[in-house]
Amino acid sequence: MATLGDITVSAVINLLASFAFLVAFAFLRLQPVNDRVYFPKWYLKGERQSSGNRGRGIVSKFVNLDYREYVRFLSWMPQALKMPEDELIDHAGLDSVVYLRIYLLGLKIFVPLAILAFAVLVPVNVTDGTLVNLKKDLVFSDIDKLSISNVKTGSQRFWAHLAMAYVFATWTCFVLYTEYDKVASMRIRFLASQQRRADQFTVLVRNVPPDSHESTTEHIEHFFRVNHPDHYLSHQVVYDANKLAKFVKHKEGLKNWLDYYQNKHIRHPDKRPTRKKGFLGLWGQRVDAIEFYVARIDALAKQITAERARVLKDPKSIMPVAFVSFNTRWGAAVCAQTQQSKNPTIWLTEWAPEPCDVYWRNLSIPFVALAIRRLMMAVALFFLVFFFMIPIAFVQSLANLEGIEKVAPFLRPVIEVKVIKSFLQGFLPGLALKIFLIVLPTILMIMSRIEGHQALSVLERRAAAKYYYFMLVNVFLGSIIAGTAFQQLHSFLHQSPTQIPKTIGVSIPMKATFFITYIMVDGWAGIAGEILRLKPLIIYHLKNMLLVKTEKDRAKAMDPGSVGFPEALPQLQLYFLLGLVYAIITPILLPFVIIFFGFAYLVYRHQVINVYNQEYESVAAFWPHVHGRIIAAMVISQLLLLGLLSTKEAANSTPLLLALPVLTIWFHKYCKTRFEPAFRRYPLEEAMAKDTLERATEANLNIRRYLKNAYLHPIFKTEEDDDNEMGEWRDDDSVVPTKRQQSQVHTPVTSEHSYHASPVYEAEEYYHYDV
Repeated sequence: MATLGDITVSAVINLLASFAFLVAFAFLRLQPVNDRVYFPKWYLKGERQSSGNRGRGIVSKFVNLDYREYVRFLSWMPQALKMPEDELIDHAGLDSVVYLRIYLLGLKIFVPLAILAFAVLVPVNVTDGTLVNLKKDLVFSDIDKLSISNVKTGSQRFWAHLAMAYVFATWTCFVLYTEYDKVASMRIRFLASQQRRADQFTVLVRNVPPDSHESTTEHIEHFFRVNHPDHYLSHQVVYDANKLAKFVKHKEGLKNWLDYYQNKHIRHPDKRPTRKKGFLGLWGQRVDAIEFYVARIDALAKQITAERARVLKDPKSIMPVAFVSFNTRWGAAVCAQTQQSKNPTIWLTEWAPEPCDVYWRNLSIPFVALAIRRLMMAVALFFLVFFFMIPIAFVQSLANLEGIEKVAPFLRPVIEVKVIKSFLQGFLPGLALKIFLIVLPTILMIMSRIEGHQALSVLERRAAAKYYYFMLVNVFLGSIIAGTAFQQLHSFLHQSPTQIPKTIGVSIPMKATFFITYIMVDGWAGIAGEILRLKPLIIYHLKNMLLVKTEKDRAKAMDPGSVGFPEALPQLQLYFLLGLVYAIITPILLPFVIIFFGFAYLVYRHQVINVYNQEYESVAAFWPHVHGRIIAAMVISQLLLLGLLSTKEAANSTPLLLALPVLTIWFHKYCKTRFEPAFRRYPLEEAMAKDTLERATEANLNIRRYLKNAYLHPIFKTEEDDDNEMGEWRDDDSVVPTKRQQSQVHTPVTSEHSYHASPVYEAEEYYHYDV
């Protein structure tokens, strides 16, 4: 059990680590050579140029020699708060702004709760002194004296906790309601103010039934001409081009190696670089490296040409999936939000994702296989959660050394060394848990991809949901259960079985010390490490040294990254859960949560402004999930308090708590009915209004040309297609960039779901549109 001294040691270590990260960041961000690492978004938007000309001479191209900027090394903090929210929406998108508002939501909820808890509950708890009388049976620390565990069984003081439970729930629901209303209004305004987007006119159609008399392309056209005669415009069938995409990706990898050896030869022209022909260059005949990769690339280019021709000519490559475009938003909304056939399992329609949001690899998965894949991943997630309890139990063994000492006294001489004990209990448990969780988001994202979702935004939301369930079961409940078993092992072995529930009820609040150490490691030092961007910094300089030959190559070497919703949202939801659960049980945890929300808001606001370049814009589609999980955290906190008071024999006050979870769930249902339709449907009234305005202001708009190549698989696009994509085509076939195209710049695509290559055939050979 971590003591107050152990928590202090952990706080000092994490504060020093955080300060060191911030100082390192403040120094590194000022160096011209790192400018593209810490300000990549401004380079992508074309509003920032190389900063290597700040002074004269070669040194100034790499090192900032202006001492005045080092004096103001913390100036990034006020600068991160200067940009107004409306300007930030235009700059970074609604997804990023709503994500930042979640941190403000945490502050709005927990700052008043902390004030009330310390004013009312802490004095009630600390003046009772029950734990002192039980110290021979239970392991506890000074921090536990501030918790509800310090109130004796059957005390009238529990009325204070009951009253605060209702006050806390009322305030939390009020803040959640106002925030849901605000976010829904922001979403509606954002959609209304947006310039034309291809996904506003396009519907994704899945499970197209086969027809013995027509090809898939003809069947799709016939169906929509019959059922949507006034609004159907064109469609793009989906090809199974995954094999071709792998070839293109492999070619890009070979091209990087060729660039590396060519740069190496330029630096040492008197010596030709060589490598072995075997696997990874580890064995085989030694050959000229440049000639080797040129030959490999040429051979692969021929394979790509042949595979592209096969895909375009083979009818079996056409999948029963298509992007169907309409000449109005109203027509697309009607199709996307209605049932197309009397058989509800065919002609399934939904809104198409943004072109940059499409996960092309999964579009070729047969519809029947999707259900099987998702069942398999659900089973796999269950076993992953189950077996991860082993490292969780190990972490809890580090957090509860006193319980181990009673069972294994021979370890006491080592454990009782003051410095070692403080480090083990105050810092190591949180660090160990953080290390165990590092690879988990990657595993869960792979599982979500296997499930077959067709959009990146959906993939990330599903991965975030899995991570949240994992954090709830393993990190929260698992830590409490395993920690209680280790911590009170002596009591479990020497008391009547009927007393075990009471012991657990008293012990749950004592896990606050472990979660405090986790918050400091993950929420303090971890957030400070996020702003340092050490991994992107190293990768950028390696690429700059080994692969970059032109300014275009240097731009590709930048890795602005994104918010990372699969990991960031579950982390936030865990902090809401911890804060709501321990607000009444152990209020001392609240200041640590508040520091996390405030510090993380500052850091992520800076990153959103200067670094992150979101791949897609879902218009805050994740918000209903965030709201629902905060509600779930409230219900869990109320049920745990109900169970805890039942072990405390608070017979008079406990029954009154039964109504609180019911009222909270009713509140959630009301919010779901009131606000969630704005996140699930596009109002026909709004669609018609935008169509009418567009016809009045842009009578010469050629919508067919505008949508022509929007949903063409990237591996079939020419560079001209990429340049013209999402532009406004007029009747004279000229292109006028949209406001969105001018203001929003996406990261150069390098991920596995998108590939760019020069096609062999013109778009008209494989893009079907009506005549």
